[in-house]
Amino acid sequence: MSSTAHPEDHHPIPASTTADVGVLYIVATPIGNLEDITLRALRILGSVDVIAAEDTRHTRQLLTHHGLSRPLVSYHDHNEMGQAPRLLSMLQAGKSIALVTDAGTPGIADPAYYLLQAVIPHAIPIVPIPGPTAAMAALTVSGLPMERFVFEGFLPVKSGRRRQRLAALVEETRTVVLYESPHRLLRLLQELVEHLGPERRLVVARELTKRFEEVARGTTATLLALFQTRTVRGELTLVIGGSQS
Repeated sequence: MSSTAHPEDHHPIPASTTADVGVLYIVATPIGNLEDITLRALRILGSVDVIAAEDTRHTRQLLTHHGLSRPLVSYHDHNEMGQAPRLLSMLQAGKSIALVTDAGTPGIADPAYYLLQAVIPHAIPIVPIPGPTAAMAALTVSGLPMERFVFEGFLPVKSGRRRQRLAALVEETRTVVLYESPHRLLRLLQELVEHLGPERRLVVARELTKRFEEVARGTTATLLALFQTRTVRGELTLVIGGSQS
């Protein structure tokens, strides 16, 4: 059986690309527990020329935990327009780059898309190194249907666009996955009761894979009542049952 050359194999660049260009690796990293990283991800992080990180301090802690040390540059929501051309120049000069986010898979609610759009027209190899993502982790333990689902990420903050997105979810029959910050959780739960009704099935997953991991299952109304009595901390993923009407 024939096999296709891969950027990580003995010939680092596929035959269809320029020989002196680098490789961009999209590397998933742990969402909490530092043991949740693949052997392949560790090998790539330990061998690339540069790691482009959302928060270099956070990524340095991950590298140190696993006994790795590589040059780091920042790439995040507030500097992507300036950093993308710089990273592209490195790749064109033959440097290999690993793109990582603070937690999970790059491109899921972070600016990886912008970099990919800058790199793709130049025929530079882009290699996924799969691994954790909070959306999938929450979905798998939610107990809600998983055969069809939709990822909404963070809802818009501005009230007009936010209401539009919530209204669109009223008739959504697929399971819905959302991200939310702790200080906006109660607002979101109140909005879900208002738009989806008090009986829509809901799961709030908090601090997944970390010491204080919690998965709260119930309805929009019961979980609103629960979290109204508590101070909420940590990363949050909500999984909402689809419309049954």
